[in-house]
Amino acid sequence: MVSLRVPPLFDALSAARSILIAGAGGGFDVYAGLPLALALWERGATVHLASLSFSELELIDRDAWVAEHVVEVRPETVSTDWYFPEGVLARWLDEHGLPSTVFALPPLGVQTLRAAYRYLVARLGVDAIVLVDGGTDILLRGDESDLGTPVEDITSLAAVAALDVPVKLVSALGFGIDAHDGVNHSQVLENLAALTRDGGYLGALSIPAGSREALLYRDLVSYAHDATARRPSIVQGQIAAAIGGAFGDVRFTGRTSGSSLFVNPLMAMYFTVELDKLAARCLYLDRIEHTIGRRQVISRIEAFRDARDKVRIPRAFPH
Repeated sequence: MVSLRVPPLFDALSAARSILIAGAGGGFDVYAGLPLALALWERGATVHLASLSFSELELIDRDAWVAEHVVEVRPETVSTDWYFPEGVLARWLDEHGLPSTVFALPPLGVQTLRAAYRYLVARLGVDAIVLVDGGTDILLRGDESDLGTPVEDITSLAAVAALDVPVKLVSALGFGIDAHDGVNHSQVLENLAALTRDGGYLGALSIPAGSREALLYRDLVSYAHDATARRPSIVQGQIAAAIGGAFGDVRFTGRTSGSSLFVNPLMAMYFTVELDKLAARCLYLDRIEHTIGRRQVISRIEAFRDARDKVRIPRAFPH
């Protein structure tokens, strides 16, 4: 029985023996899963981390490739690519005495990415998967005024939807960040309301500013900022700032020059939904089901959007 005393997110994962937290949208998205992983580790759960990677994984020694599309990144894993968020995360975890393996998956189509996930599920005995998104565009269904940057998010959603795993969730951290990519967040809220009616919305959960999870997450983001100074994460930087109580047009990297940010407390909240019910509401998931490569996904999403006669009219927040 659902209760206010236990967040539904943690209630859903309470019986899981092996939990895989995976970045849905690529790059630094897996970092958004760290507070959740820390809380689960503290509870004694076995948690593994995976990331859809934008790094040039082919530069990593073949010994680290444990399957055709899976790289096992450890603290000592070396890449000549200067952009390697998974390697940075593995080193930070090791320095803090935490489980320090991060599985990196190249950006693929649905069929190939699903095969990579199937390998991880079998190898790790996974009985719960949480896809984490930095931002909320994974919650869009396809008829919104703009879809943000859906390619990796929806490929991950489709890949995991067909897996036979008892618990599958999507948790989005960073509400409002996708406005930069055209997302209308009134439509995100409308989608969450529809998922509530379907019984698929598990509620919102704030990361308390003074918690161990918040302090370590902000330390990780700062560590990664220094390690990837040429391209620090704008998404994770805003989330970290929001967790710390910053508000408004907060500057933490030159990458945001010329734009206006709106850092606020909503960015520090996980919005969690049941993955299968989210997937069932996506209007174009069937269009990308049989894709092998990323470019196929891109072209099929574009074709779906081009064929639509109309989209939902965007609305501003009324308050």
